[in-house]
Amino acid sequence: MSMLDKQDLSVKIENYVAIVEIQRPPHNFFDVDLINQIADVYEALDTLESCRAIVLCAQGKNFCAGANFGAGEAGNVKDNSQGKLSNSLYNEAVRLFRCRKPTIAAVQGAAIGGGLGLAASADFRVACPEARFSANFTKLGFHPGFGLTVTLPELIGKQRASLMCLTSRRLNGEQAHAWGLADACVPRENVREAAVNVAKEIAGCAPLAVRSTRTTLRLGLAEKVARQTEHELIEQNVLRMSMDWKEGIKAAAERREPVFTGR
Repeated sequence: MSMLDKQDLSVKIENYVAIVEIQRPPHNFFDVDLINQIADVYEALDTLESCRAIVLCAQGKNFCAGANFGAGEAGNVKDNSQGKLSNSLYNEAVRLFRCRKPTIAAVQGAAIGGGLGLAASADFRVACPEARFSANFTKLGFHPGFGLTVTLPELIGKQRASLMCLTSRRLNGEQAHAWGLADACVPRENVREAAVNVAKEIAGCAPLAVRSTRTTLRLGLAEKVARQTEHELIEQNVLRMSMDWKEGIKAAAERREPVFTGR
């Protein structure tokens, strides 16, 4: 057991590559606590010379299937005392973008909603044909969060990001690769190995040069995400008062198509 392990995470460092595994199988639903744990591990890894790159992966069927809407109206995302969604989740999410080590997400299944946001926070994504990527917020009567209004346009362009967000459509791993959302698409059993190989390739380069170059490439990204999540949260709290939000969450929990009224 590593000293870096958390309640829902295991951490192993080998050949300058840290493998951070989410352990909430089969779906690895996220909440504030999970994102906090990942952010804490990232910050600890930032201080270690033995780590030059990070692979974020998950046990079970899915990478992160979003929030657990079957567990309650708020999808297991903490609210404040006024009944509104608090900024705790997005404060933790911004910490992920401040990580100084290159990160590769190994996406073996669904990366949905906030799970897509988590995958998009990484520098690279390795997927398989069975992977599913979806910003499904409008199907829930909701507004995208987790900085996806920043990261998706950065990764796949404004038009394709708009199409994903406004339709809530799902992309499989091959489509995600064709669009540039995934950097590689390999057989499912090889996803983690392929992600580790990318991390090893990075770790084999000069660490100071890698850090300097990555800092330049991502200059201002964390700050942009921080500003954008503030706006995303405002929109989410407005929409959370709507009947469409209630219908979207109810339909998701009941695994049926929602019937929206625009109210």
